[in-house]
Amino acid sequence: MKIIHTAEEWYEAEKSFGRNKNNTAVGLVPTMGALHEGHRSLVERSVRENDVTVVSIFVNPVQFNSNDDLASYPRTFEEDCRLLETADADYVFAPGYAELYPDDYRYRLTETVLSKTLCGASRPGHFDGVLTVVMKLLQMFRPERAYFGEKDYQQYELVAGMASAFFLRTRIIACPTVRERSGLACSSRNRRLSSEGLARAPLFHRELASGHTVSEIREQLEKDGFRVDYVTESDGRLYGAVYLEDVRLIDNVEY
Repeated sequence: MKIIHTAEEWYEAEKSFGRNKNNTAVGLVPTMGALHEGHRSLVERSVRENDVTVVSIFVNPVQFNSNDDLASYPRTFEEDCRLLETADADYVFAPGYAELYPDDYRYRLTETVLSKTLCGASRPGHFDGVLTVVMKLLQMFRPERAYFGEKDYQQYELVAGMASAFFLRTRIIACPTVRERSGLACSSRNRRLSSEGLARAPLFHRELASGHTVSEIREQLEKDGFRVDYVTESDGRLYGAVYLEDVRLIDNVEY
């Protein structure tokens, strides 16, 4: 596994394995690091379906809505690299801010409908940051396939819609949410919960999957000690976002 930091390094790597000559299929897994078993599942699927797998690790500052949230986001690069080696990733792309934003984020992508709902309603500008950085990665690596977890289903739909709208040739692939044995969706933010918080957090998914009405689920989550951002149904899927110990958790289930 090779670690690269710039677009130029990637372009040289493409020459080294003869991408165009050998018709090499590239898979991309964009991440912000603090990797877990959910990320591993994306990487392992990419390895199965492509000749070369690239995993990006970049804590994207422009998709955060507060400096405190950005500062507290877990950064575990060495641990991440060990996980990726065991998952047989070929390249880790770990750029600095200036590499991805030489324009200092003057140019950005905006979606005007779906990005204003659910997480976008309470995190203005968040999805501008997500779509912009993903578009940069897709343009840089030109992968045949890119992999996204269904836990962030709104994000997946926005990225897939962007790829279609801009005639990108990359297939955007949704992969099932990986959960702890308790039912809690694997998330980098889980690391910020105390042991008590980790014991309480599975109640979030349990309520979403309970079959109760939206109002009943919201009421029960509040009784369970969560601060509810939203619980809402859309297109046959129930979405929820809550805060526990000031850590924001999201999840969704078919409804």
